[in-house]
Amino acid sequence: MVDAEDPQPPSEAEVAGTPPKAEVKEEEDAGEPATAAPAAAPVLDTYTNRELKHLERERSGEVQAHYVINDGSPLSGRLLIGLKNVFSKCLPNMPKEYITRLVSVVITRNNTSIIAGITYRPFHSQRFAEIAFCAVAQSLQVSGFGTRLMSWTKLHARDQDGCQYFLTYADNNAVGYFSKQGFSKTISMEKERWHGFIKDYDGGTLMECHIHPTLPFTDFAGMVLHHKAALEAQVRKYTKGHVQYPGLDFWRSGPAVLPISDIPGVRESGWTEASAAAGSRGFQLVVDGARLEPTPEALHKCMTFLVKRIKAEPDSWPFLTPVSKEEVPDYYDVIKDPIDLTTIQERLASRAFYQTLDIFAADVLRMFNNAKIYNAADTIFHKIAMRLSNDFQRWVVGSVVWTD
Repeated sequence: MVDAEDPQPPSEAEVAGTPPKAEVKEEEDAGEPATAAPAAAPVLDTYTNRELKHLERERSGEVQAHYVINDGSPLSGRLLIGLKNVFSKCLPNMPKEYITRLVSVVITRNNTSIIAGITYRPFHSQRFAEIAFCAVAQSLQVSGFGTRLMSWTKLHARDQDGCQYFLTYADNNAVGYFSKQGFSKTISMEKERWHGFIKDYDGGTLMECHIHPTLPFTDFAGMVLHHKAALEAQVRKYTKGHVQYPGLDFWRSGPAVLPISDIPGVRESGWTEASAAAGSRGFQLVVDGARLEPTPEALHKCMTFLVKRIKAEPDSWPFLTPVSKEEVPDYYDVIKDPIDLTTIQERLASRAFYQTLDIFAADVLRMFNNAKIYNAADTIFHKIAMRLSNDFQRWVVGSVVWTD
């Protein structure tokens, strides 16, 4: 039961997500013979990349997660005091002495500095817990520790305290974070199970999270990779899409046109000249309102016009030149295939790289997609990339007129 004289503070969270970091190195093709090679390691999604990076830190001992109660031990005291300091900076209006009465999950770096923590109050008889505080050190609020912190908290609340659910009152700034961590505004627990055990707060949104009884919360990325590998193994039984060929060195002697039929793997995929001819349609290119027959020169004019149209947009400035590694040190760890308008224009000037409008459009869309991958959805860069990507696709569609 709740102690009526034990004040319960409103829940509040200040945590943020981060672009994944993945170390991917591309080796230059040295002109190996065109023979099929085993598929490279699968491309990981951003969540898996980020979680694997945190797992590396934890296994090396750089980062540690602690389950802490106020048991009077020196280690617990040091961790709780450090956590109070984090809360003092991130949650200045909350009563910090409250954390010493509850259970906390604390993340430390190099076993010295406290960088994140969640304090919750378990109701063992009801098998749920209320999250009271949640914060990440302000200097690390874009480093992904918020998600990792919640994963450890779910694990400890389930295994140490036997909890099946979390409840929390989230303020407007915290609702988004808790939603990403599996919390919902729909309360599925019977009201009799929790009503009267936690206090209602004005201005807060009550949210619930079911703590799955078997999920490996701290190694969820490993489970995803295991499932992905099993799925890909089944797919490989029915397709040759996993077969890779060495890079082409056809253009090393200078600009030239390579017939599609000469590209290794194309015929193996089932392509034939007859099937290509049967699927072809007549069309014209539209450049600045004028219709042109689809000659190589007309295609070059069309792509050049589309680049100029992008650059004429006031918001195109983030894409004009390559991202500076000095200004954004981890960009090339996250983005494995960078592209920018300067590079696209250089490829256009060669008149050998973009043999079709599809190849050109793929480069431009990858440029915008890179920005959406690296930058969070609420940033100006992500929003600019989203708008320009939509505009560009509309422009490309308008650049082709089918004649049959």
